[in-house]
Amino acid sequence: MLVTRTIEGMSEHVAIYAGSFDPITSGHLDVIARARCMFDRIVVGIGHNPDKQALFPSNERVAMAEKLVKELVDKNPTDAPVTVEQYSGLTVDFARDSGGVALIRGIRNVTDLANETQLAITNRQVADMETVFIVTGEKFAFTSSSLIRQIAALGGDVQRLHETIPPLVIARLKALQDDPTSSLHAHVKDAHVD
Repeated sequence: MLVTRTIEGMSEHVAIYAGSFDPITSGHLDVIARARCMFDRIVVGIGHNPDKQALFPSNERVAMAEKLVKELVDKNPTDAPVTVEQYSGLTVDFARDSGGVALIRGIRNVTDLANETQLAITNRQVADMETVFIVTGEKFAFTSSSLIRQIAALGGDVQRLHETIPPLVIARLKALQDDPTSSLHAHVKDAHVD
């Protein structure tokens, strides 16, 4: 059962879409667009994953997400509003502090579903926070930020990823590829190479 938080006498269904978004992809934006039809408001939470070395600093991830989300909202201004916020700590704490009634998780394939189901059950047990799974569009079924980082780090032509990442992200990845001091080059040693 979906609970509601009362804000100034009105019930509002706020969903939290949290992740590292490093980088944000067209698949992420697809999930946000779909969620805007289901909730009153969406909060995109950009957090830090201690298990991953970040490619883009958090302030840059926030700036890219804000620009891309604004473009998305401007296309369909009657759907739910979306804000972008940076956070640290547990996602469920951020969700509660933001007035969230549910977490949004994008599902690309069966592997995602298995992993995300375990996390959803844990979040419900630990924090009474429900999770709503949104299946991304089929053309984004194999898009992942980690794969994009790996392709860019190994010198791949990121322009060829134009169907899976927005032009803004392509431009930033190209700039990192051209900068020998960028954090992108640290990712090469993490890539799986024969």
